[in-house]
Amino acid sequence: MNINFEELANKYQTPYYVYDFDHITKQYEELKGAFKARKSLISYAVKANSNLSVVKHLGDLGAGADCVSIGEVKRALKVGIAPYKIIFSGVGKTDDEIRQALEFDILMINLESEAELGRVDAIAKEINKTARISIRVNPNVDPKTHPYISTGLHENKFGVDIDTAKRMYIKAKKSDNLDPIGIHCHIGSQLTELEPIKEAVNITANLVKNLAAALKIELKFFDVGGGLGIVYDDEVLIDTYEYGQVILEALFGLDITVVCEPGRSLVGNAGTFITKVLYEKVNGSKRFVIVDGAMNDLLRPALYDAYHRVEVLGKEDNISDCNVVGPVCESGDFFAKNVDLPLTEHNDLIAIHSAGAYGFTMASNYNTRGKVAEIAIEDGVHRLIRRRETFEDLIAHEEEFLK
Repeated sequence: MNINFEELANKYQTPYYVYDFDHITKQYEELKGAFKARKSLISYAVKANSNLSVVKHLGDLGAGADCVSIGEVKRALKVGIAPYKIIFSGVGKTDDEIRQALEFDILMINLESEAELGRVDAIAKEINKTARISIRVNPNVDPKTHPYISTGLHENKFGVDIDTAKRMYIKAKKSDNLDPIGIHCHIGSQLTELEPIKEAVNITANLVKNLAAALKIELKFFDVGGGLGIVYDDEVLIDTYEYGQVILEALFGLDITVVCEPGRSLVGNAGTFITKVLYEKVNGSKRFVIVDGAMNDLLRPALYDAYHRVEVLGKEDNISDCNVVGPVCESGDFFAKNVDLPLTEHNDLIAIHSAGAYGFTMASNYNTRGKVAEIAIEDGVHRLIRRRETFEDLIAHEEEFLK
């Protein structure tokens, strides 16, 4: 990624996010290639980075969309992704969301409980629709990742166990308003070990075979979820080709389309968050570098104690230990703790790397701070894809109600 961050700072001010669309293209094509021996759909996890231009870029490459709210479904439709490439997931969907998803005629709704199956069945009957459904299986596999982003154990809220899944498929087959076409498993995010994925996929594939043999339920889509990790620090990643082979081997003999739901692996290392140094201070012996970005802009360090590589652009001398912190009135407002960085001056730029996933999309307006600008770089050309929020934007939904 060869980006002139200073030029962008001068044009768009700081803080800002910048995304390398060429990197996103490369990541998408590599993953799509891993499944070239079989029918496949790369269904981008919109939650990772929901900027319309990012979603459209992936849609133009051929991606579908994995959505966890009706708002994300509408984002995908807005940028031209076909309904037959859209999947609606999530452990809690409202009646109105289910109704809209059915009316949009999307590919399928991933169900996560017997109660949800009942609601989808009832709503489909009410509006005279047939709901294409998939059931999310919780295979009780430890994904070896951060507990907040682990989703494949019985202690997690996601999916159903194998026996419950079988009951749900039987109910769906008997229903006049449900069409069970898929199965889904997703054990977690930021996965860096292949063995848990292999175990989960094999468990789920065996269920597919049992459903076909015992109940004559022939599924058309096998959704392996997403969760492939990226390098934040020194992680050793899963080889994309080996990942594809593990899945293809598990599905050998099945006439079924592979669905994969990558998010972080497509956009994470495409993004950089740029912030500006306001000043430095020392409390006792502790050095702080105070910047204009904050936890409301990039929450991951505060929420997960997540590591992001921090770089002072253009400086290498007078290095010492410090914390990089923002202006928000929380001790949790930090980007890095106990890192060795050069001495900084007012207006120096700091790059926070690997910020393309779960960065802007988790941002807030805490402390009445406007959300920052988002910029795309493609073929060396930059363009604004979301303008910086103003104070007027922040009060637009409140001002008229003042008494």
